[in-house]
Amino acid sequence: IFGVDLPFFCFLRFDDLKEGDVVRHDGKRSDGYLEHIFKHAAKELFGMDVKEITYKALKNKDFQEVTLEKDGETVLRFAAAYGFRNIQNMVLKLKKGKFLYHFVEVLACPGGCLNGKGQAQTEEGKPDRALLARMEEVYAAIPVRLPETNLHVQRVYQDWLEGMDSSKAQDALHTTYSTVNQSTSSLDIKW
Repeated sequence: IFGVDLPFFCFLRFDDLKEGDVVRHDGKRSDGYLEHIFKHAAKELFGMDVKEITYKALKNKDFQEVTLEKDGETVLRFAAAYGFRNIQNMVLKLKKGKFLYHFVEVLACPGGCLNGKGQAQTEEGKPDRALLARMEEVYAAIPVRLPETNLHVQRVYQDWLEGMDSSKAQDALHTTYSTVNQSTSSLDIKW
């Protein structure tokens, strides 16, 4: 839904949906918006129209990065970190000040959302590889519609958020970060 929270659903009536109304974001899998955000950032920030992105596996297939170079300099560096081991490694790099990414897509499930524990498994409790491959095929067959061209999203901005650059849109869709004081609780997780 591209950053729109719950009130967006007030505009949708699912009983009126037709097969052609179901769309997905620009990306190979259901995992998230990394690919769409990367392409959008490349165009908006650097005037570059990226058609295809290439993931580079780092430590393993569930920790990958995507970079954009302009005039020999890396101007965008995104990462996808799937699974808690990779998330922990990412947090450790952040703490050490060795984190070079502008955007990170984080998913708890190794292999991404389609490989999550809520999905169908074999009787032995292992992921069903054939089913996973089929789900990826079905997902890839769904038409792509960029969120910014979606009439429902445009209506949310117009009717509920009072425009794309309004203070209401800023308050509802953006956040700020600040330093959190360290807790001395024994329940703290040491990453």
